[in-house]
Amino acid sequence: MKENLLHFIWKLKLFSSKNLVSTFGESINIISNGTHNLNTGPDFFNAKIEINKQVWAGNVEIHVKSSDWYNHNHEIDENYDSVILHVVWEHDVEIFRKNNDKIVTLALKNYISNELLDNYNQLFSEDKKWINCENDIKRIDSFIIENWLERLYFERLEQKSQFVKQILLNTVNNWEQTLFILLAKGFGLKVNSEAFMNFASSFDFSIVRKVSTNASQLEALFFGQAGLLSSKYESVYFNNLKSEYEYLKIKFNLKPISKGQVQFFRLRPNNFPTIRLSQLAFLYNRYQNIFSKIIETNTLEGFYSLFEVKTFPFWEAHYTFETASKESTKKLTKPFIDLLLINTILPLKFVHLKSLGSDDFSSIFAIIEQIKPEKNTIISKFEELKLKSSNAFKTQALLQLKNEYCNKKLCLQCAIGKTILNKINVA
Repeated sequence: MKENLLHFIWKLKLFSSKNLVSTFGESINIISNGTHNLNTGPDFFNAKIEINKQVWAGNVEIHVKSSDWYNHNHEIDENYDSVILHVVWEHDVEIFRKNNDKIVTLALKNYISNELLDNYNQLFSEDKKWINCENDIKRIDSFIIENWLERLYFERLEQKSQFVKQILLNTVNNWEQTLFILLAKGFGLKVNSEAFMNFASSFDFSIVRKVSTNASQLEALFFGQAGLLSSKYESVYFNNLKSEYEYLKIKFNLKPISKGQVQFFRLRPNNFPTIRLSQLAFLYNRYQNIFSKIIETNTLEGFYSLFEVKTFPFWEAHYTFETASKESTKKLTKPFIDLLLINTILPLKFVHLKSLGSDDFSSIFAIIEQIKPEKNTIISKFEELKLKSSNAFKTQALLQLKNEYCNKKLCLQCAIGKTILNKINVA
């Protein structure tokens, strides 16, 4: 028996509550189970229990064995003085208050069905499974799954928003600079996300505003601060940018990030940092008020139009400063824009809406539902289990499910796990 299972059973009243009797023979009637406490102190606050026809209000503590009370040193912790009922699986010792009054104990062992315990043991069996419920999940009512996935998406969005809030705090609530740092991180993708964030944080955003209408200076600022102009090349374009950067460096007292943070290794050419930085510079050269445009845009097609940017002309025939390549227009692709929306734009819009006191996130929901589903091994495995994803809302929710619940074995906190244990709405 696990203590977290007892918490689950008590919280959802998954036991026979009629004719309950304490270990000392007192009659027990549960009026209110109380509120689950996830912090320190008793497990359930503000319960209301009738014991031998007298109603008590207070807290409930839960253990596998009664003796765990002493193992956890509750007898010397005043936070437990208000416990009115000690709920255990197995009663092995009496528990007393400081004034020597006995704490009433309820042993649940004889009030829980074998079916529930069998379900639990089956769910948490030691068999090697990708997720605990993989044998049962396809039988769960779709209504339960859809509602749970919606909650999981917003839970994931809330997690992403914490990072946005931290950047906003670092920039003293400068939304434009926060957006710039977040976009830089997104343009850096996984390999260069940290380096691009460092570059974007290495100077005040007001400098971007001052040079944004000058394409050459803006690109020189980005490349120079990213440490990509410290080498020596014969390229005329490189040396022009370097010259521009040296001027900006003196004028604005700039200090670039250290050379070598930005990586080319294991990247496809279209994801080279040179290409992504030029596209980012193109974006800020085109729009001097990109933050307001992002806040005003509420359709997927609107975002595709907003981010219809490319590199500056030199990069149409180059991936690096040294070698020419076949000429091509290097635009942001829709899959790349989708990633920006999922990981950067929508979390930012979510935080901004909350900052205005709004709880209407329908515009965010409408966009994420239109984005094509992501493709990765986790989503593929869920498809094998008959959980199909028609859009990015579903894939984001499933990633949250796998990473935050399945991997951590938090089945008792998962709507799917609860349903399997309780055998409710299982076909």
